[in-house]
Amino acid sequence: MSARQEKFTRQTITSLHTWTPSLFSFRCTRDAGFRFTAGQFARLGVRKANGSIVWRGYSMVSSPFDEFLDFFSIVVPSGEFTSELSKLAVGDEILIEKQAHGFLTLDRFIDGKNLWMLATGTGLAPFLSMLQDFEVWQRFERIVLVYSVRSAEELAYRDLLDEILTREYVAEYAHKFTFVPVVTREQVPGCLGARITDLLTSGELEQHVDLPMEAERSRVLLCGNPEMVEDCRMLLQQRDMQLSLTRKPGAVAVENYW
Repeated sequence: MSARQEKFTRQTITSLHTWTPSLFSFRCTRDAGFRFTAGQFARLGVRKANGSIVWRGYSMVSSPFDEFLDFFSIVVPSGEFTSELSKLAVGDEILIEKQAHGFLTLDRFIDGKNLWMLATGTGLAPFLSMLQDFEVWQRFERIVLVYSVRSAEELAYRDLLDEILTREYVAEYAHKFTFVPVVTREQVPGCLGARITDLLTSGELEQHVDLPMEAERSRVLLCGNPEMVEDCRMLLQQRDMQLSLTRKPGAVAVENYW
């Protein structure tokens, strides 16, 4: 057995959900020994027709306490990994490395009163995991999830968000939560219509939720399109909100994720 083989387990796809022709979710079994912190990602492997294995990192949508693992994926038609992943059916095998990875986790912040989660596309995944973990509700006074997509049909997981807020361990804290859907390529009632960077620059986002985003009280998690993440990071830097590093805690943590 190779070193690589010793690092993964073989799991089974148990359900699939198609959101749009280019977005889908899937659930698989979870090895009893697999542990992760909400916000982390797993390295998934799929076998190609020639027997080789392609690996990619995917954030968990599911809670660290669930007995299964949920993932959210885009389909890149020419993508070496997603083109294979999108062919999988219920009952098929998927490989998962035993070690979880990533630093888009709440322990990046040592303080802060208000938590902002800014996501584009499948970058929503780690925030859904966090919202299913008790820590975020207990720790912060306000929690704002901003989810930006191109079209209304891409606003995935609305039912899950609604359901999370009714769970017994969340219900008494649900008043802390504000969800801000953003649709950039069509006008949708109840949704903001500009890019996250433009909403930050204009101040519209903060006005919409009646909450300032500033270094003293606010902590910001960015996940999604690398261009969005970098542009937002630069805008926040102008507000004296720096990346949070192990040696120097700050106000911002990021993960590039399509």
